[in-house]
Amino acid sequence: MKAKARGFLEHQRETAAERPVEERIRDWQPFHLHLSEEKLRNQAMRCMDCGIPFCHQGRILNGMTSGCPINNLIPEWNDLIYRGQWRQAYERLHKTNNFPEFTGLVCPAPCEAGCTLGIHDPPVTIKSIEYAIIDRAFEEGWVLPGVPDHRTGRSVAVIGSGPAGLACADQLNTAGHSVTVFERADRVGGLLMYGIPNMKLNKAIVERRVNLMAQSGIEFITNCEVGRDVAAEMLLIDYDAVVICTGAGAPRDLQVPGRDLQGIHYAMDYLGPNTRSLLDTDHGDGRFINAEGLDVVVIGGGDTGTDCVATAMRQGCRSLTQFEILPKPPLSRAVDNPWPQWPKVYKLDYGQEEALGIFGADPRTYAIMTTEFLGDDAGHVEAIRTVQVSWRSNGHGRPRLEELPGTDKVWPAQLVLLSMGFLGPQQSLLDQVGVDRDARSNAWAEYGDFHTNIEGVFAAGDARRGQSLVVWAINEGRGAAREVDRWLMGETSLP
Repeated sequence: MKAKARGFLEHQRETAAERPVEERIRDWQPFHLHLSEEKLRNQAMRCMDCGIPFCHQGRILNGMTSGCPINNLIPEWNDLIYRGQWRQAYERLHKTNNFPEFTGLVCPAPCEAGCTLGIHDPPVTIKSIEYAIIDRAFEEGWVLPGVPDHRTGRSVAVIGSGPAGLACADQLNTAGHSVTVFERADRVGGLLMYGIPNMKLNKAIVERRVNLMAQSGIEFITNCEVGRDVAAEMLLIDYDAVVICTGAGAPRDLQVPGRDLQGIHYAMDYLGPNTRSLLDTDHGDGRFINAEGLDVVVIGGGDTGTDCVATAMRQGCRSLTQFEILPKPPLSRAVDNPWPQWPKVYKLDYGQEEALGIFGADPRTYAIMTTEFLGDDAGHVEAIRTVQVSWRSNGHGRPRLEELPGTDKVWPAQLVLLSMGFLGPQQSLLDQVGVDRDARSNAWAEYGDFHTNIEGVFAAGDARRGQSLVVWAINEGRGAAREVDRWLMGETSLP
């Protein structure tokens, strides 16, 4: 029985503070602060001991995730934190989550969307409690390399070292298989390393986990793109199984007049080199796209768009505008967006909060569409022409986009960042191996089985499901490892 069954009546939701905007935009260090242990226990006390904990059962509702896709035992470790039993809380957390230090920082917390308390009150601060647990575990030395008791003699190649690839490798190593992870970049981590800025996910945290995995026996090979630096066919010969976890890195383009002008970049071509230069030379090499002194326009929203906003703010942009083609969300749930669906409501993420603090306004403009890029005599973008749009029903249940006459506007822009999502795997690897694709160009493999049409070749993460959350990538990596183990050994004990 829960120790404090009525704790949610005694304490209001309280999240950890963040470094002041004026301070944090001057560096690339983490901006999250911690609650005191007493306040964390009070927040854990708010967990209701509800009969059906929706928080730890991830599912897709109305196109969005609600609940935890990796089935974290949230009520259990909330209760343990309330009781002050931190070691036991970490052990519960580690049962389902290979990398709580990642999800505790970058996950949008669909678990909180499914929190039963959220029906009538602000939900439990699950995400911050999760990160506090793993942070404490590292401080106390509880997180150790997972060296298996025995080796099976079977070998597996994992292509890609993002969250899906790392989770898959970690689980397969636990089962005793010899695992080699191939990464085309110069550092391990994939999206975690070069897709998320340092202030949001400190790369020392990623490297700490990778080092532990290496100590447990996993081999990492960097600067090696399978299909170019090593033949994909050789992996099928040299390894007993292959798992494709290359992500969905093909960006969605915006084909409007002027697209060929200089100064228009995909978001990842902006974010990745910035982080690499930061890590290599503290930006001393100049090998990155610099927004300093420029009018910056970010086209598209989501986490990646927010990261572009925050990066441009730290580089010292002159102005910052973000275009979103959808209407501005309501301040509270709409009638057709009930609990436990993900709440589609207006909120300020860290990047927009920084732009608001410096420039005095939320940088986002809603229901707006780019119609043309305008350039100077040197072929460089200098402005964007837009039109406001309206979303109306087409009579068949789908909204129709209509341009609003008389709403044309020209915006100054010497740097444009395209952050409109991703269309599927970027590499030609699937074609080289002969893996079938689904209608969205992803690797075809049934969820829960993860086996492609090629014997011994599996696929997981964004390469299989398309652009998604880090926590879904971990879910898929764990699932693929389970099925690889079953295929290799005839049975499996992996969860």
